[in-house]
Amino acid sequence: MTRLTSRTAMAKKKTKSTSKPTLAELADKQQCYQLSVQSASHEIEFFEQAYREAYRRKPYVLREDFCGTFSVCCEWVKSKKKRIALGVDLCGDTIQWGRDHNLPPLDENEQSRITLVQDDVRTRHRTKADVLAAQNFSFWIFKKRQEVVEYFKTARANLKTEGIMVLDMMGGPGCYEEQIDERKIGKGKKSFHYEWEQASFDPVTRDASFYIHFSFQDNSRLFRAFEYHWRFWTIPEVREMLEEAGFSETRVYWETEDDSGEWERAETAESASVWICYIVGVK
Repeated sequence: MTRLTSRTAMAKKKTKSTSKPTLAELADKQQCYQLSVQSASHEIEFFEQAYREAYRRKPYVLREDFCGTFSVCCEWVKSKKKRIALGVDLCGDTIQWGRDHNLPPLDENEQSRITLVQDDVRTRHRTKADVLAAQNFSFWIFKKRQEVVEYFKTARANLKTEGIMVLDMMGGPGCYEEQIDERKIGKGKKSFHYEWEQASFDPVTRDASFYIHFSFQDNSRLFRAFEYHWRFWTIPEVREMLEEAGFSETRVYWETEDDSGEWERAETAESASVWICYIVGVK
């Protein structure tokens, strides 16, 4: 009996030691996020457009608030030799991931033109920016009007005399429905599925919860790799708060056609189930 028990234990140990990890266990959630959500080159094209239309010249200093892995900062310094970038985020682990993965592909000169600060975005810094960007709805973490206004005031103070603040927004009735939107990322064996879950929306408080999941070809899944608990702000509210914070003008940029990647100023727009736009505050 003892021998059988011993053999069984050895068999279980061997099975456990030789079993392969799942693709989800091997996956890097930050890498999956960058591949699924971010398009740094597209963001920079829009920053250039919005700044040029405001001041008729090119911007050179970028501040990326809520920068995370600061991929936009990296793309910014690559785009022109004289450009510098400041990335600000509270999460040291996320910044470190960017140091380990996004900095090495840059040359020494490009790396030297990026400054990273682990800090609250509501802190003023010496470096003044031409463009201050808070992308991926990140400022929605502030749920009270006064919190947003105070952040916008700080953002304005972190801009040069000729500066713009760039925010992205989403909306439409489809954003209030509890559902999961899914799309395939990549091709072949390395492909995976990105899942955006609209988990809840409270029409009274406008509090909303969202989750990002990743699923892989072996049916393994990174469940709630990222989660967000936001106040669902509207375009008129954000424009009013920017003006209250001292911005001289606010501009809304609407996509010319679905998924065209081209943006133009608009004061009205047709209703849509789901839409995304930019709001630009001109200092």
